[in-house]
Amino acid sequence: MARIPPATRDSVPADQTESFEEEVRRRGGIPTRGPGSIMINVPEMARRASRLSDYLRGESTLSPRIQELAMLTTARSLDCQYIWNAHAASGRKAGLRDELVDNLRDNKELTGLTAEEAAVVNYGREFFQTHRVSQATFGSAMAQFGIRGLTELTNLMGYYALLAFNLNAFGADLPPDRAEPELPI
Repeated sequence: MARIPPATRDSVPADQTESFEEEVRRRGGIPTRGPGSIMINVPEMARRASRLSDYLRGESTLSPRIQELAMLTTARSLDCQYIWNAHAASGRKAGLRDELVDNLRDNKELTGLTAEEAAVVNYGREFFQTHRVSQATFGSAMAQFGIRGLTELTNLMGYYALLAFNLNAFGADLPPDRAEPELPI
């Protein structure tokens, strides 16, 4: 159960009502689910985060398959049910094998990874477990994605970590129509 009610124009800081209206227009309504429903409580912050999201999701050089794997690796590493649910089916649709998605969800051994997939998973897991990335792991990811791609990958995972922090801390509800099994936590 969510820990806060949905934001309204009257509940946001008075100096941010213009940003609130801009975000509501951009989204087609006040978000009532997910990270947007939390972050819009500080509309200017939500507006700025939306710009980063737009770049990472629409202008990044990373393929949709790699983007989805990065999101799923982040969701699994941070035990974020909401992001997992929002991206597991998208990852499958983008070309991630069912076995990879299922084994990642269940914390089972990941076999048969491509070099790109291994670079993403190893990079994300190592960072989220140790808060650092070894030179070997960094080098493998750099070899796969180059400077621009690795910078985009790092910031995509960081952005989804930001979302996971919001979702987990504020207790965001999962959509009732979810199709994916929950993460075993």
